[in-house]
Amino acid sequence: MPEDNLAEKSSAIQEIKKKIRLTVSIITFIVLILFAVIAHHLYNPLRSQLDFLPETSGAFIVAATFLLSLFCLYLAINTSRQVLRIIKDYSTKLDRILNITSDLREEVYGDILLEKIMDYALSITNSDAGSLLLMENDVLVFKLVRGEVGSKLVGTPVVKGKGITGWVAEKGITLRIPDVTKDERFNPEIDTLTGYETKSILCVPLKTRTGVIGVLELLNKKGGHSYRGRDEEIITYLAEQAAISIIKTKFLEDQKNYEIHLTDMLLEAIDFHLPDKKGHSRRVARYSNIMARGLSMTEEEKKKLYFASLLHDVGFLKISSDDAYKKEEYIRHPVVGYEMIRPITFYAEIAPFILYHQERYDGFGYHSQLKGEEIPLEARIIAIAEAFDAMISTTSYRVPVNFSEALEELKRKAGTQFDPELVDIFVSNIEPQYTK
Repeated sequence: MPEDNLAEKSSAIQEIKKKIRLTVSIITFIVLILFAVIAHHLYNPLRSQLDFLPETSGAFIVAATFLLSLFCLYLAINTSRQVLRIIKDYSTKLDRILNITSDLREEVYGDILLEKIMDYALSITNSDAGSLLLMENDVLVFKLVRGEVGSKLVGTPVVKGKGITGWVAEKGITLRIPDVTKDERFNPEIDTLTGYETKSILCVPLKTRTGVIGVLELLNKKGGHSYRGRDEEIITYLAEQAAISIIKTKFLEDQKNYEIHLTDMLLEAIDFHLPDKKGHSRRVARYSNIMARGLSMTEEEKKKLYFASLLHDVGFLKISSDDAYKKEEYIRHPVVGYEMIRPITFYAEIAPFILYHQERYDGFGYHSQLKGEEIPLEARIIAIAEAFDAMISTTSYRVPVNFSEALEELKRKAGTQFDPELVDIFVSNIEPQYTK
């Protein structure tokens, strides 16, 4: 198969080379003939050596040379058009592949990535059906299947080495088979299960440096045609990019999962360490989100604010619960929290929001005495959300006030303790049911 693919790839280029060589040969022949004719008529000393050119043949030679020139011009134009057509074809395919590669690399959600890989593969090869299998515990598992009865296969395992798909996974080699019934590696059990009739197949391994992580399988090229070397070439490249993107999204999802679990563990630890603040962090995150929506923050900005809100009091974990509300200890918790969070890669960006959430809008907060918009927006949001929850919460260390009184207190301190614009947004959007 690789030899056939290589021959097909180079056939068009070889044909162009032949035409160029023929054109150059004709041009050379024409130049030599013209030189001979000119020399015969203009240079007397050479006439004796060019007697083989009769005087009467001059017109014939000129006519023949003219016709050869026209033929040469035709070949040159035809070859140029073919070259331009091939360049345009490859340029179009290259642009498409680059766009596809960019799209796959930018996708961060694994399930959507698999959908995109399959859609692109089916479209590029004009296939009737296809499937994408990934390795799980050294066994291939159907993750995505396209076709009339594809849903029957999702979750079905395939042992490495069994069938064409298993063979490709085991060997890490692409297979392009025009008629599967004539290939002894074909396993008809899948067709029996689905009722689908596989005729031709293009099966490509998804490989990384560590080995095969899956298989991309395309079935029955539409129009009754067999898959060509060009299909194999482009799908092989797509599979390489797909494998890289799958590994990347898996890493991001694992990191996200780790981030969520670590955050939950820290929140449980805070609630256990300071029982009177139980649930406080989650409520602060909820109130902060109200202001984030009012500011039309992006999803990424909301995410950062959410985690900063959840972890704004994490510094208390390194302060004795008996001393947590002593002023000299209490004012330390933003700095302690910042130092705890900053070294963790996926928390690093939110660390400043934790550090500055006790600053005041008028510059009399702690520890840096930042003023106004010198304070990060997220820290200003958390300050309002935290104060509001502290005022209305029955588990707070303060004597709680009712909903309306808490809002009035925020408005009284707008411009001094709190950002007045953010207070307006919060007061305008908060509803009593949000506090339950």
